[in-house]
Amino acid sequence: MRPWILPLVLLLGGAVVAAGAALSGATGAAPAILAGFVVVAGVHSPLVFPRPIRATEAQRRSAADGLPIVYWRPGCTYCLRLRFRLGRRARAAHWVDIWRDPSGAAAVRAVNDGNETVPTVVVHGRAHTNPDPSWVREQLAARR
Repeated sequence: MRPWILPLVLLLGGAVVAAGAALSGATGAAPAILAGFVVVAGVHSPLVFPRPIRATEAQRRSAADGLPIVYWRPGCTYCLRLRFRLGRRARAAHWVDIWRDPSGAAAVRAVNDGNETVPTVVVHGRAHTNPDPSWVREQLAARR
């Protein structure tokens, strides 16, 4: 449920602001305001990212296919930037949501001095914290 808190708050806030606009007579602006909040809530939801898997499964798959593991969490601006800059290639990586998987959060803390700094990308057992998206794209291309 934790990954959905921010999107739900954004949706509820948008509904309140849009209702306030409609009640004050700005009936044309209310749908646009609500649509804007829906878009922002959608971008900050887990729906934008490929389906997450458990850290143990990601490690097993990465060992077999050599593709990077991306540790992320919903609402993280840097994770969103990475996800959007990777485009369709993002689906090739193994995505681990650290809010859903305690072992994934522990793996991130282990390589980031106890901090849950994301995105953390692991390629061939070596962790890279908040790497440049173009570098991650190169890693994905080299493994295909």
